[in-house]
Amino acid sequence: MVKALAPLLALLLAAPGPATLPAAAAAVPAFAPTRFTVEVVGQGPDVVLIPGLTASKEVWRSTVSAVPGYRYHLIQVSGFAGAPARGNREGPVVAPLAEEIARYIEAHRLRRPAVVGHSMGGTLALMIAARHPRLVGRAMVVDMLPQPAELLGSSAENIRGLADLLESVSGTSFGQSLIDSAVRMFGNNAPANVKSDRDVVARAARELAVTDLTPELPRIAAPLTVLYASPADSLAATADGVYRRAYAGDPAARLIRIDGSGHMVMADQPARFAQELKRFLS
Repeated sequence: MVKALAPLLALLLAAPGPATLPAAAAAVPAFAPTRFTVEVVGQGPDVVLIPGLTASKEVWRSTVSAVPGYRYHLIQVSGFAGAPARGNREGPVVAPLAEEIARYIEAHRLRRPAVVGHSMGGTLALMIAARHPRLVGRAMVVDMLPQPAELLGSSAENIRGLADLLESVSGTSFGQSLIDSAVRMFGNNAPANVKSDRDVVARAARELAVTDLTPELPRIAAPLTVLYASPADSLAATADGVYRRAYAGDPAARLIRIDGSGHMVMADQPARFAQELKRFLS
């Protein structure tokens, strides 16, 4: 028996062990994002939650409690809601942020997570799903259009001049008042939101104003769900038409109207939002 096993033992002894692996392979540096921080909560399939312009990750806190059974990655954008600006201190914000979130998903080996974004976070969800389709399992956009300027009844081309003005005066008291108005219009007036870095907000708002992801919709391979708000019955038909036209480039997208809600769907209709999120994740 010993003689019969001798060749096998010789092969095993000759095989390279862990000590022969290159030193570099054993010390791969972890990816440390600079444009956002992450809080990981819960256990289960991965879900990335991205808040909107100026907002804190806390906008998702009640949602996480209402829909357990998942591992949530709560994104806090650097420069928003009192967080240090760090990697968003200068230059573009939105597109580089999308790339860094995609890198986070890849570096942490998240297996095709669900990506959920509200407002500006919805723009980021669309960017990631369109530009990195193999990384995203499914995507949900909450009250955001592929061309954000359409929320104001305009277009990226028509609003470009106003966006440039907003960025150019961001350091003045007039510019700060304009930015504060945008925060009140698209935020939830949470105390943390007004602590956002005004320069980061101005650059992000300008970038959103001139963004149009409509041509990129056909690149999205993941199932896409879009929740959109209708604050009054009289506006429901208009909202339906706007969102149908905007997302026509992805005919498979599920468009769901949330009645009796303003822009902050999670806060205005928390039970309905939790219901739709459960359906989306299941």
